[in-house]
Amino acid sequence: MPQAESNGLVLEYEEFGDPADPPVLLVMGLNAQMTVWPEDFCRQLAGRGHRVIRFDNRDVGLSTWFDQFPPGDPVEAFLTFLGGGTVESTYALSDLADDAAGLLDALGLDSVHVVGASFGGMIAQRVAMGHPDRVRSLTSIMSMPRIIPMDLEVLLSLQAPDVDPSDCEAIADAEVAAARLYAGTGFAFDEVGARERSLANQERAWHPDGGVRQAFAALADEDRRPGLAEVMVPSLVIHGTEDPLVVPQGGQETADALPGAELVWIEGMGHEMPEAAWPQILDPISALIARAEGSGKTD
Repeated sequence: MPQAESNGLVLEYEEFGDPADPPVLLVMGLNAQMTVWPEDFCRQLAGRGHRVIRFDNRDVGLSTWFDQFPPGDPVEAFLTFLGGGTVESTYALSDLADDAAGLLDALGLDSVHVVGASFGGMIAQRVAMGHPDRVRSLTSIMSMPRIIPMDLEVLLSLQAPDVDPSDCEAIADAEVAAARLYAGTGFAFDEVGARERSLANQERAWHPDGGVRQAFAALADEDRRPGLAEVMVPSLVIHGTEDPLVVPQGGQETADALPGAELVWIEGMGHEMPEAAWPQILDPISALIARAEGSGKTD
């Protein structure tokens, strides 16, 4: 896959669709490679008349890693956050937003429709706040505008599994268990698919330390609601009603903060993007992009 220089780093990316179509930048979540945006999902979005770009954020996948910095203890950092203390991070959430803007420069794109999921939604929010001229529309999926505490069991699941890092099956066991914990009751849990995705992602680039550093960046970021109130692009918030990781309050607060945002609830969906739910995700995204393009916010 191609790579681009951005913000002093190297970012791995991939494109789908006609380059002449309205561009859509997909930003994935915590410790998640761009391949967590399923290829079929990307192709379906491209098939609706969009140029789709997915990429590895810094510190995951095949983009630049920051292993010269120790990752720290994410649970200890979360407890520090809950206690009102200051969390120090290797880089800021705004740095990841700058990476995304730099990728647009490398691709020769003045502006795009930004779609972020989970931690990627936080980055997408920062892109809209820090680079408003680069954003035609904003979609925030299963994300939040500030850190909202979740149950302890869910929090502990974010730690890298305590297994031999060379034992791919043990890692897959832990990741499948976490995926099951995050899933809602409205869609069948695909255990076989979850295991296949874990093994494929491990083979591509398993790098949990990068995910820990990303988590520190999220914990160190300030409440984004005041900044989101200044975002004046068509906006969409999509959230599952049974999300245990980014609780539904996060989706509601995001929608409340964004002026005129549309809020779409997906009944029974957890912190996941099951294929059966794709129409409920793709349809409003496509409609939002059509409205934004019709409003004249283009390159």
